[in-house]
Amino acid sequence: MGVDAMAAGAALTERHGELQGRPEQFELLGRTWSLLPGVFAPVHTASTELFSTWLPYPVGGAFLEIGSGAGVTAVSAALAGCAHVTAVDIATAAVANTQANARRHGVADRVRVLRSDLFDALDGDQRYDVIYWNSNVIDAPEEFEYLDELQWAFFDRGYAAHSRFLSQGPKLLAPGGRMFLGFNTLGNKERLRVMADGLGLELATYRRRPGAVGAISVELSLLEILPAC
Repeated sequence: MGVDAMAAGAALTERHGELQGRPEQFELLGRTWSLLPGVFAPVHTASTELFSTWLPYPVGGAFLEIGSGAGVTAVSAALAGCAHVTAVDIATAAVANTQANARRHGVADRVRVLRSDLFDALDGDQRYDVIYWNSNVIDAPEEFEYLDELQWAFFDRGYAAHSRFLSQGPKLLAPGGRMFLGFNTLGNKERLRVMADGLGLELATYRRRPGAVGAISVELSLLEILPAC
């Protein structure tokens, strides 16, 4: 029997929103990170650690992260040698958390953090060498109501955000730029593939492995978005 993705998303939202036992800082990738209330907690899933390790950071180039959460990936990009890092998140607490971790690790001069619904707050003239999003994979129905900022980390109503990512993201790539999507088997891969096909794009698996989000076993995949052959 398959996992009920909506129920899993509700459980994940509750787990990540809990204050009891929630650390104010955590260890990941050999560094200590601050964690604010109301922010997706990388300690509860394997995705942040895996995707942050797998990504091909453009050393000397420009990196854009959608949905930065606590800021682990954006800060890691700057520490890996990216000259310009832009991190956006729709949640105000996540913006503050990313800013705090950029300061903590001495890269606030290279990490610009904005509150934004996907690409809305970005300068349309800027181009990026890598665009990355660890997406809110759960395909929520059109009648779904967001009642908590944390729900944005797990649910995408009508897959509208995924549609926008695929249609708008490639336009912001520099020549030779690459676009990546963090995904897992709670998501609607077939719907995503149909969207990509309609835009002349291909979903290529860059890396994947078994893992977990909370207590739920999933396959975690880093997908590269490519022009269809």
